Formats: sequence, structure tokens, C-alpha cells
Amino acid sequence: MEIIVIDGGSTDGTVDILKANHPSIAYWKSEKDYGVYDAMNKALDHVSGEWVYFLGADDELLQGFSDLAEELKSQSTIYYGSVLKDSMKYLGRLSDYLHAKTGICHQAMIYPSSVFKKYTFPDDYSISADQVLNMWCWKDKLFDFEFKDHMVAIFNHTGISSVKKDALFEKRKSSLILENYGIMIWLRFLFKRLKESF
Repeated sequence: MEIIVIDGGSTDGTVDILKANHPSIAYWKSEKDYGVYDAMNKALDHVSGEWVYFLGADDELLQGFSDLAEELKSQSTIYYGSVLKDSMKYLGRLSDYLHAKTGICHQAMIYPSSVFKKYTFPDDYSISADQVLNMWCWKDKLFDFEFKDHMVAIFNHTGISSVKKDALFEKRKSSLILENYGIMIWLRFLFKRLKESF
């Protein structure tokens, strides 16, 4: 296992911790970045293993992460479990529709590194770039999604993705669903949105 840490130029003592743990870290860098997805893309430049997992500074791994890791098999499969959000199990197995509408928390997912030989996180989305990348992967015939019933991490529900919406993503969401999931799921999404508006 290799640990890669990309820090956004913290001044709270993080760099001292990184220096102290340098022997256990494959690569680390602390410098100003343009947000979480810029940092994640920077980390991808240093990945050499077969599997990739992203953990935010305010999230916490659980035993389920190791349990999920033991079930990894196919380099064409994106494996996902669940997370604890506000002390409750969040999402679980997603239908095609819920995958399109809600998406999977990246803290619940382990990607084969082959995904990132083809894609990186789009830098025009400040909060929902991971959902857009997962939409691309859903449409891509080279990849499958497989659920395993493990509690992978504690997802901090006070983070930016929980308290704020990505305006550009919300604007493009309908067309992204049509493009990546097809007309039936798109029509269901539009009907549900219309119903909720009343």
C-alpha cells in the first residue's frame, strides 16, 4: 500500500506531521491548489499501484475499508460500499436511477487505477467532479460498478459537499444524465424533478 498526501498549503501544523511521518508516505506535497479535485488529480500523477482510494482530511477510515479491499478482483470493476454519515448508514446499493440522481460518495469507492489512465476529475466542477467522473465510467463499457456491503468510512457531513451545491453541475445535471444513462432514466429524472417542484 502506498500513501500519497496532497495538502493545500496548510499552516496548522500539518506539514510538521507529514515530515514526521515521511518514511511511511510514498509521496507528499504541500502547496496552494485550486480545490479538492485539483489535489486529487495531482495525487494521481504519483499513483503506481493497481487500486486507488481517496480520503479527505476530515473523513475517517473504518474496518470496512480493509474488508472491501480484500474483495477487489477485476481491474475493470469499480467497487463501492457504504459510509456513515451523521451516524447513519448512507446510500448502500444504488439502482441505475439513484446512481444517476444521487451518485456514490467517493469515500465509499475503490477504483481500479485503469480508470485514471483514461479519466481525471474535470476541473470545472468545484464540488461534484467525482459524480461526473462516475457518470462517465457508468456509460463506459470498459467498466462495471459492484456493490459490497461494507461500511467503508465515516463521511464528514459538515463538509462543503453536504452544505453547498455545485451550481454548474446542477445546471448541467439533466444533460449529463441523458448523455450517460439514456433516455428512460433521464425521463424519470425529469418527472421526479417536476413532481418535487409542485
